[in-house]
Amino acid sequence: MKEKLKIAAWALFAAAIIGVLFLARKNQDEAVVLNPNVSISVVDENAFLTETELLVRLKRMNLFYPNQLMKNLNTAAIEENIRKMHEVEEVNVYKQLGGNWGIKLKIRQPYARIFNQFGESFYVDSKGATMNPTPNFTARILVFTGNIKDKSDTLLVEDIESDPKLKNERSLDEIFHIAKVIHQNPFLTAQISQVHRDRWGDFILIPRVGAQRIVLGPAPTERDVREKLKKLIVFYTNGLPYVGWNKYKTINLKYRNQVVCTYLRDTL
Repeated sequence: MKEKLKIAAWALFAAAIIGVLFLARKNQDEAVVLNPNVSISVVDENAFLTETELLVRLKRMNLFYPNQLMKNLNTAAIEENIRKMHEVEEVNVYKQLGGNWGIKLKIRQPYARIFNQFGESFYVDSKGATMNPTPNFTARILVFTGNIKDKSDTLLVEDIESDPKLKNERSLDEIFHIAKVIHQNPFLTAQISQVHRDRWGDFILIPRVGAQRIVLGPAPTERDVREKLKKLIVFYTNGLPYVGWNKYKTINLKYRNQVVCTYLRDTL
């Protein structure tokens, strides 16, 4: 008899729990959706996507609207659409109790802005992927111009590096090598403002101070770029301060273990 009473008590307790959960779920579903708790992770000051702009886009897609009930809030669809935004690297959308919900974002970090030969502009990020510019923000980063055929697409730098045909046709991998090395070196970041690719495929560095052309040449690998730019750093710290920033017309880094310079007077 006692055993039956225990079973009945547990059954009533389970039913009560289920009822409470059902009512809580029903109340949750009928709650009005509040503004989300938005957390945006940015590596530097280049915040391409703000909370305001994000909510405007979600409302424009009718994924978030006034007086919306929680049961109509499709977090999976919201997450999928945010992930398609070219500024976003990672995203997580989740629900909380009482009409609360949240969005966690990680914004992509741009390494360089590219202006190709077709008059188009786009960025390459820290993962070697292209991303479109936004009208709301312009990143203050290294600029690439000149003989560049690449466009903004779904190809990654690693896709180009693994395909000999693409490597011959594209220059995005070389651009990424240069941008990455310069971005990671504060001294070079302070010295170099722009990189131009000429008709022969050589990359020319344009310094912030001085009128010289710094010929880097091709940039097939990150290691090649690092070796060339190490020579430039040594030359900048041990050479130019003594002879003057405007003494040379060109500083050529193409040759192994040496820096070849052309004086301005040699052009007279």
